[in-house]
Amino acid sequence: MDRVKIGTCWLDGCSGCHMSLLDIDEGIVAVLRKADIVFGPLVDAQEWPEGVDVAVIEGAVSSQADLALAQTARARSRIVVALGDCAVTGNVPSMRNGIPVRSLLERVYVEGASAQPGVPTDGVPALLKHAQPLHESIKVDVHVPGCPPKPNAILLVLSELLEGRTPDPGSKLRFG
Repeated sequence: MDRVKIGTCWLDGCSGCHMSLLDIDEGIVAVLRKADIVFGPLVDAQEWPEGVDVAVIEGAVSSQADLALAQTARARSRIVVALGDCAVTGNVPSMRNGIPVRSLLERVYVEGASAQPGVPTDGVPALLKHAQPLHESIKVDVHVPGCPPKPNAILLVLSELLEGRTPDPGSKLRFG
């Protein structure tokens, strides 16, 4: 039996969902018996690989770089999981949506600067007009809400996917 390939990433968010993923504790051993993590913050891969079975993506799509990574992950993955409220609803990153991008950047980097005011451009991805949930940019197969999701919700979803089943977290877990 081939091992399942899992890729993880976070877009615009706090990485709390990845911390919750790590909090599945000994459950990670059961996952790693059947799967390899081929992309993520704990893996040295620099580019999303081809042939990923499960993409676990946390965070809202807020920048051109977020959009490009989400699209690449979708194109190269069989199943995409939106992990956490930022990926599912836009959550905190979308709080900026009522403010024009230029005004936001000037407020933070010019008006709010105590030294060297100026909006950075080198090496900084361009912000999209609005931060949006993952499903507004790419097709998402499974949504796992929570800020962050509870470790047992993440383990349930991964376990179901590893067994070849489509998880329905809402049928087994209570959110909110």
